[in-house]
Amino acid sequence: MNQYETVFIMTPVLSEDQMKEAVDKFRKHLKSKKADIVLDESWGLRKLAYPIQKKSTGFYHLFEYKMDGQELQEFEVMYKRDERILRFLTVKLDKHAIAYNEKKRKKAAEEKLVDEKA
Repeated sequence: MNQYETVFIMTPVLSEDQMKEAVDKFRKHLKSKKADIVLDESWGLRKLAYPIQKKSTGFYHLFEYKMDGQELQEFEVMYKRDERILRFLTVKLDKHAIAYNEKKRKKAAEEKLVDEKA
């Protein structure tokens, strides 16, 4: 099983419920393919570097997961077919990227603990 990271941008014209519905669709698909979701993070509405389909903002979302590589192609086809998705990028993580992400999550958790105590 390989570890992957997928960031996708959804169109900004979606309501909050429609956005959550789209994310749930992809999350359920990952779980149905026996993927182990390591991180599921919403980055919210952000400005795009350049206009896509005449839109200058989009809702960003990140999934980090472990999945068999053969299932990945079907997952990416779902992104291509969904008209709510403006762009997506899937990256296979090597051991250094996995270590970096784990370190980053651990540091964020520690900072959150310090903030809660203060």
